[in-house]
Amino acid sequence: MQAALTIAGSDSGGGAGVQRDLLTFAAHGVHGLSAVTAVTAQNPHAIPRTHPLPPDVVAAQIAAVAADFPVAAAKTGMLANVSIVAVVCEQLAALAIPPVVDPVIVSTSGRPLLDERGFDLLKARLLPLAAVVTPNRMEAERLSGAKVTSLAGAREAARRIRDLGAAAVIVTGGHLDGTDTVVDVLDDGTGAVEIATGRVGGPAGSRTHGTGCTFSAALTAGLATGLALPAAAEGAQRYVAAAIRRACRFGRGGRVLGHGPPVAARAGGPSRRAD
Repeated sequence: MQAALTIAGSDSGGGAGVQRDLLTFAAHGVHGLSAVTAVTAQNPHAIPRTHPLPPDVVAAQIAAVAADFPVAAAKTGMLANVSIVAVVCEQLAALAIPPVVDPVIVSTSGRPLLDERGFDLLKARLLPLAAVVTPNRMEAERLSGAKVTSLAGAREAARRIRDLGAAAVIVTGGHLDGTDTVVDVLDDGTGAVEIATGRVGGPAGSRTHGTGCTFSAALTAGLATGLALPAAAEGAQRYVAAAIRRACRFGRGGRVLGHGPPVAARAGGPSRRAD
C-alpha cells in the first residue's frame, strides 16, 4: 500500500479539508497521512471561525510522518497564513516531494482562508515546487489575472500559472456555469488537454461542499499509485462526479459528498487535445 500526505485545514463538518482528503485516500486504497494547518469551525454553509496552528507544529507533523513513512505523493490545501506557507515550502523542498497544490484562498461562502502575504508567498515559492496546481475558476483568475469565463480563458489561465513555475496546472471546470458538461483543462507544458464529463445534477451540483478538496485528493492518490498525470486527472474527475451522485443532504440542505471506490475509466478515455 502506498502512503499519501495531506497538508490542510481541519473541517469540523467533515465535508472538506483533511477529513475529506483522508476519506478520499482510503477510497483509493492509499494510506492517508496528515499535517493539520488550521482548525476550522465549519459546516456546508459557513465557516464562522478559523484557528491557524503554530508553524512549528505544522512543520513537526510533516517531519514526523516523513521520518517513518515513504510518502509517495503529497497535497496542500488551506495554509492560512504566510508563516505556514513558509514552513510547508521548507519541508516539502527538503523532502523533495513535488506536491499537488490546491490553492485554497477563499471559501465558497466568501471567508478568506489565506492572508495576502501568504498568497504572495504561495505564488513565489510553493507554485514552483508543485507537480500540479488545481485551481477552480475563481482561484485561477486570482493566480493568473486572466478572466476565466470560457474554455479559452481557462487555457490562458493555466498557461500563465504554469509560467509561475508549476510543472502542470489543471483548471477545474465545475464552477463554469451554464453548461451541461464539466471540462477540466490540463496544461503540462506540452499543450492543453480538455478532460470532459457530464455535469451531475446541473449547475447546482457544482456547489456541493468539498468538490475541490476531493478532486485534488483523488488526483494525489492516483499519482501515489503510479498513474501518469492525465490518467490520474481523468480518474479524479470521475471520482468527484460519482461522489456528487452519492451526495447526502443534512440539516438545512447542505450537500456533503458520498464516497465509494474509484470509477473505472471509459473505453478510449474522455481527454481531447484543445485547439
